[in-house]
Amino acid sequence: MEPVVTVGLDGSSESLAAARWAADEAGRRRLTLRLLHAWPLLVPEPTRTPAAMDHNYWARRILHNASTEIQTHHPGLSVVGSLVADDAEHALVRAAAESEMTVLGSRGLVPVESYFLGDISLSVVARAERPVVLVRAEASEGGPWPARTARGDVVVGLKLHGPCDDLLEFAFKTAAARGVTLRIVHGRSLPVDAYAPWGVDHDVTEGIARDVRELLNRTLRPWRDRFPLVEVTDSAVLVSPAKAVVRAADSADLLVVGRRRRRAALAPPLGSVAQAAVHHARCPVAVVPHE
Repeated sequence: MEPVVTVGLDGSSESLAAARWAADEAGRRRLTLRLLHAWPLLVPEPTRTPAAMDHNYWARRILHNASTEIQTHHPGLSVVGSLVADDAEHALVRAAAESEMTVLGSRGLVPVESYFLGDISLSVVARAERPVVLVRAEASEGGPWPARTARGDVVVGLKLHGPCDDLLEFAFKTAAARGVTLRIVHGRSLPVDAYAPWGVDHDVTEGIARDVRELLNRTLRPWRDRFPLVEVTDSAVLVSPAKAVVRAADSADLLVVGRRRRRAALAPPLGSVAQAAVHHARCPVAVVPHE
């Protein structure tokens, strides 16, 4: 199957915002955009059925409306529609395995009722084998189509322990496709021995900062060499990783965070940084599974 960007549609303003974002991203990457609507009650297409008796009418209309708007703003973009007789979670996880990325609508911490949102979107993020991007509706709801040329930075939260190649590859490719700066952010909570009766022991914090800087430089050196046209900045801050990432995302167009594919049996499906990003970042959030 040719590379595609898949977006899950359910007719909500959040899923339409996701479709707009996905169309812009597919255009930048010169990929096909697949519009996916899953509905367990989808019936085989009958012949010569009156519209009033067409059980698939609303499912087809969701795809048609989104496709019409997208092709109006992206006349050269390859767009395909896909109606699937399946539950949304299963259909999206399966589609994610076949896609360069999967894009879903998100409402952060707001209570949700939409079919693709809430537990379903978070479950897809936790199970997908490829990157999943969550997009909120605020940026485009009730307004014009967002500008195709994004100028805000791409921010990636980097933990520096364990492999992170998949995370960095996605982040560098995304920044390269957009022609924007890639900001690498590493947060490190202070250990107990960094604190003294009078406050923080600066000798300890300076040593931690120096070690982190050296590790950050070693980690990023091959990626800077591989993507010489991407402007890269990096920072290491001595606060919790989740707080560092959410703060850095305030002025970003996209926040990229990682998710371990293999986690302990009783561990939550998403780590603290990914959880904080999904619930609190105002920009789109890409969650990239990696080893």
